[in-house]
Amino acid sequence: MIHYHGTPITPRVKLLELAGCCFCVSFAHPRDVDVCHEIGQSVMLDNGAFTFWTSGRRADWAAYYEWCERWLQYRTTWAVIPDVIDGTERENDALLRAWPLGDRGAPVWHIHEPIRRLLRLAHDWPRVCLGSSTPYKVVGNAAWRHRMTAAMNALCGDGPAPVWLHMLRGLRLAGSHYPFASADSTNIARNHAGARSRGLPAVSPRSMAERIDARQCSPIWSATQTLEREGWRP
Repeated sequence: MIHYHGTPITPRVKLLELAGCCFCVSFAHPRDVDVCHEIGQSVMLDNGAFTFWTSGRRADWAAYYEWCERWLQYRTTWAVIPDVIDGTERENDALLRAWPLGDRGAPVWHIHEPIRRLLRLAHDWPRVCLGSSTPYKVVGNAAWRHRMTAAMNALCGDGPAPVWLHMLRGLRLAGSHYPFASADSTNIARNHAGARSRGLPAVSPRSMAERIDARQCSPIWSATQTLEREGWRP
């Protein structure tokens, strides 16, 4: 499993502690993108849809395409194709057709969408992102687990995932039995400075990354698992 650590991470000296890690840079907050390409093994370009969704900001997808085209010159960089988080299957398929950069991008299957769309994306693309939406906004809760179990049963059966699966906002699932090949989160960016009001001390970003990066997901899914028998609990 590849662990993509979300940015921006401030101050800059704290970001530099993570040299050699993999990074996720959002189009909504792109200021660390150059440094991440200088010090990172791999960079994931996020389209910022979650930020636009929660803030009500409007996305400029033409500008996103241009931004991606520049940074995709790095061969270990890839991008999340634009998506509408609470959108319909038709809306998100239209954004896939508009994407101009081929398989350097990965489509998003939102957990509320029909599972048949996940199967279609897995057939057509080498990498698929899994994203939450309003009915399944809390990654790892009971409703999310029920839906993800159904999706993995349909996609994987008793065996490995047939495609590279990336869990958006999913590093808390590192070490779980879900067959994710990669995931991202902003855990380090949000928490390394601690919180005096809650009595939480500052923590080294490097130590946080080492703890997260040491946890790997299972490569195999078992369709016979039930929620009661799952090895991971939120």
